[in-house]
Amino acid sequence: MRTAIVSGTFDPITVGHLDVILRASRLFDRVVVAVSQNSEKKCLLPDEIRVNAVKAAIKGIENAEIELCGGLLAEFCCRYESPVIVRGARSGSEFDYERSLYIINKGLGAPETVVLPAESGMDHISSTYVRELLKYGKPIDEVVPAGAIEIIEEYLAK
Repeated sequence: MRTAIVSGTFDPITVGHLDVILRASRLFDRVVVAVSQNSEKKCLLPDEIRVNAVKAAIKGIENAEIELCGGLLAEFCCRYESPVIVRGARSGSEFDYERSLYIINKGLGAPETVVLPAESGMDHISSTYVRELLKYGKPIDEVVPAGAIEIIEEYLAK
């Protein structure tokens, strides 16, 4: 059984992230969405909210599950049978960045990486863009999966 590990901070999850997860779910037997704890990144949303938002977004994808990933992705992958890292890229510069991560991860003993290009019309959507929309009180319904919106907005209203 091949396991896709789709990793990211998902701060917050976007429709682009969900598209990569859905596509991975069609290509692999099992999908583990690894919500990363990145010590170098100041997240808008705490771990619990990011995990709950991703859970809500992937509800209905039968072969997908979610886990919080602390530490190195290469070590996280070792816990699964036949893992493959699956990442998305919106542009050539992101492909270059993903190639660098691939080289680093391979050096740490990680499995192969598959990079899926962004679908047409999603190449402008990023978590940074969503955070800016949230900062200025703009609607996020076109860029964040429906199930996640309520969780994010409820947290930010507190």
